[in-house]
Amino acid sequence: MQYRAPRWLPGGHLQTIWPALFSRRHAGAPPAYRRERWTTPDGDFVDVDMLDAADPAAPLLVLFHGLEGSSRGAYALAFADWAREAGWAYAVPHFRGCSGEINLAPRAYHSGDHEEVGWILARLRERHGRPLFAVGISLGGNALLRWAEEAGEQAARVARAVAAVSSPVDLAAGGHAIGRGFNRLAYTPYFLRTMKPRALAKWAQHPGLFDRERVVRARTLFEFDDAFTAPVHGFRGVLDYWTRASAKPHLHRIRIPALVLNARNDPFVPASSLPGAREVGAFVTLWQPTHGGHVGFASGRPPGHVLTLPQAVMDWMRAQG
Repeated sequence: MQYRAPRWLPGGHLQTIWPALFSRRHAGAPPAYRRERWTTPDGDFVDVDMLDAADPAAPLLVLFHGLEGSSRGAYALAFADWAREAGWAYAVPHFRGCSGEINLAPRAYHSGDHEEVGWILARLRERHGRPLFAVGISLGGNALLRWAEEAGEQAARVARAVAAVSSPVDLAAGGHAIGRGFNRLAYTPYFLRTMKPRALAKWAQHPGLFDRERVVRARTLFEFDDAFTAPVHGFRGVLDYWTRASAKPHLHRIRIPALVLNARNDPFVPASSLPGAREVGAFVTLWQPTHGGHVGFASGRPPGHVLTLPQAVMDWMRAQG
């Protein structure tokens, strides 16, 4: 991907914050989703927002959102706009607790949630019986890559290709980066303002599930993941979680076309932590433009738009057949 940021939008922080808040996400009216609620194998539920295609044989694009995201996030809307214009069907599954209603089970979601991703993709493939392509944004991209890694040769039975956008494939590097300096002041409070209340609501549902006071005291994602995400999902602690959930060490195991796109000035994902060509297999394509921020990639005159990236990613997807 040859991306150059507009002159009026310099630096990784502005390229991250401005597109998320102000840039245009769709060319026409906002997408009118149709919501489905699915019962999970463990008796919980996930909500999936859908856009139907006029042609029943049209391909299906599935998007997995990022940390605390939803179908209304900037890039969920931008990819929805692309799907609508291309005549594709489109689905945004919400990770548990992210659809506006707390989920039921004594668990939430995490960066390596490849079992959940696999169950969702298999169900969509079975129901729609059409070519399926999947994109993951940030956390959702890491989880999607983990699914492709674990599925190996079997992934081709479900998806034609996958793409991960601005994903922290080395979770320890990303987790430490977001807890330092300006990142700690600007981004950490933004995430914790929703993550902590959701965790405390989960504790009210399932008292004793984790150490409530440690979650209340958490001031960084390291502390939050150590107090909540890791113990609730069966990890020994935050470092065990970040190590086992990271996609980077297993990229060579992927056996379907996979695009891994990261801007080298992403404030959350240090350039030094990005995979190199020797660390991935033949099925993985690396795009690492100099600019773009974290899920930014705005284009055009102020306030700009975020439609260039979906077009570039989907051009690559279509080329995979």
